[in-house]
Amino acid sequence: MPFVSTKKPNFTGDIPGWVGKFFHSENMSFMHYTIDADAGAIPMHKHMNEEVWNITEGSLEITIGDETQVAGPGDVAVVPSNVEHALKPLGHAKAIVVNHPLRTSK
Repeated sequence: MPFVSTKKPNFTGDIPGWVGKFFHSENMSFMHYTIDADAGAIPMHKHMNEEVWNITEGSLEITIGDETQVAGPGDVAVVPSNVEHALKPLGHAKAIVVNHPLRTSK
């Protein structure tokens, strides 16, 4: 799978308003999210994967551990393995998320 098109969504997230494309390589997983302006927040949670959020449009309020910041286009948030984190959209947004190692669920 050397090439992937992200033009058509292949999933709707468990949180209303989160839609995107989910795919993976041998060792990493990727999500390209389009987030509606009225989308719900992703509550505090953690997982064994390191996760990197690259905000490409709009802005998200991101909490990692006990630190909260607003991230916008060009900002990146790095979530270490097993650290609690949460995200709240602040209007329409888009983000590219990378997980390592491979994450089999969205």
